[in-house]
Amino acid sequence: MANTSNIIANNSAIASQNDLSALKFITCGSVDDGKSTLIGRLLVDSRTVLQDQLASVTHTSHNGDVATHTVDLARFTDGLQAEREQGITIDVAWRYFATAKRKFIIGDAPGHEQYTRNMVTAASAADAAVVLVDATKLDWQNPALKLLPQTRRHSLLAKLLRVPGIVFAVNKLDAVANPTLAFAHISAALHSFATEAGVPVAATVPVSALQGHNVVDATPGWAGYSGPSLLSILEELPNTPAEAVQAFAFPVQWVEKFSASSDTSQGRRVFWGRIATGQVRVGDTVNILPSGKSAVVAQVLNHARVPGEVPTGHCAGIVLDREVDVSRGDWLLEAPTPAASRAAAAPFNISRELQATVAWMDDEPLIPGRAYWVLHGHRWVKAKVQRVVHRLDINTLAEEDATELPANAIGHVVLALQEPLATLPYAQSRVMGALILVDTASHKTSGAVLVQG
Repeated sequence: MANTSNIIANNSAIASQNDLSALKFITCGSVDDGKSTLIGRLLVDSRTVLQDQLASVTHTSHNGDVATHTVDLARFTDGLQAEREQGITIDVAWRYFATAKRKFIIGDAPGHEQYTRNMVTAASAADAAVVLVDATKLDWQNPALKLLPQTRRHSLLAKLLRVPGIVFAVNKLDAVANPTLAFAHISAALHSFATEAGVPVAATVPVSALQGHNVVDATPGWAGYSGPSLLSILEELPNTPAEAVQAFAFPVQWVEKFSASSDTSQGRRVFWGRIATGQVRVGDTVNILPSGKSAVVAQVLNHARVPGEVPTGHCAGIVLDREVDVSRGDWLLEAPTPAASRAAAAPFNISRELQATVAWMDDEPLIPGRAYWVLHGHRWVKAKVQRVVHRLDINTLAEEDATELPANAIGHVVLALQEPLATLPYAQSRVMGALILVDTASHKTSGAVLVQG
């Protein structure tokens, strides 16, 4: 595993360039690993919980004249009644807090297999993932111990979804007889798995969410570890960089027809959305998908309707030099330069066939021949599963031949689209390479699609 101090030093330089903007991270892992408790500990020990919120999760018991106050840390993120009744996490609960150094947005992802779809949704937009590992569930005295399947699955999903910062937090070491030995064996198993699976790990830290060891404040020497606390590591992790180096791509979300503010829209329609990749300037030529027509950008407006350049990832309004048929769901794409070579002439892969990795989340298995809706940006297209190429065995990491993908499986499939989409491999773009499959009958999200090429 990479040295934690080196990771922190390297990430500090990157994070300083981003002015340590808000870090959006999730906690994930297996069931009852202590994810909700960890978030509660972060909120309480960083002193970002209001008194009435603290009182609502504090239980008082009396033994004679002595009153004992116990804080149920996990209750901070239990928003659904079913979560409070069953003591489990079902939906992703988002919480916000800040330290003197940075702001944070935390997502408490469920650990149950049946709610893996919620974890995938949260991870797809996260800057970091804290994968909790419960030491009490493992044969920690065995140097060749095996990790839980959900720990491996969530780690692989975080890697597939290109979450930039992945941190392993070994929890509940206060509940084992030898924390130092347990952390040594578990961290070695995590290192071996991460190396084999290619999971980029920023740090591995021993914590006790219940007692607070190494969560907000470091506990030097505990469990044989003298590195920074989990919060200190998170404060230094870099944000997901905007995809400014890619070609310009803009999914149209809303068409404003002949705005009354004619001084800014020049009497033409304004196409509003968020710049997915690249940059756009007045005078640039763009192609429109699916019509294939082209136009020149006459004006670029920011969210306040002020003309000027808009950074990648921010909302913009685009006015074209002529009236063309553009609707919600269409894409404005950077047009190839006429003088460019044939190899460089197509910044995007516009095709009716996609080879992709799929994280399958539906209870019904994915089988060849079934049709689904595909959502890319704001565009809906019908798609049919041509074939299942293979399925990933999360225990051996081997690619096995398969004819279908059951719930929570990860595999490689080929999709045939009714209409072409403009994509990039997910390895190049988290935006242009990501789609979702939606069941045509139930309208449930069935799978997360990561384009391979």
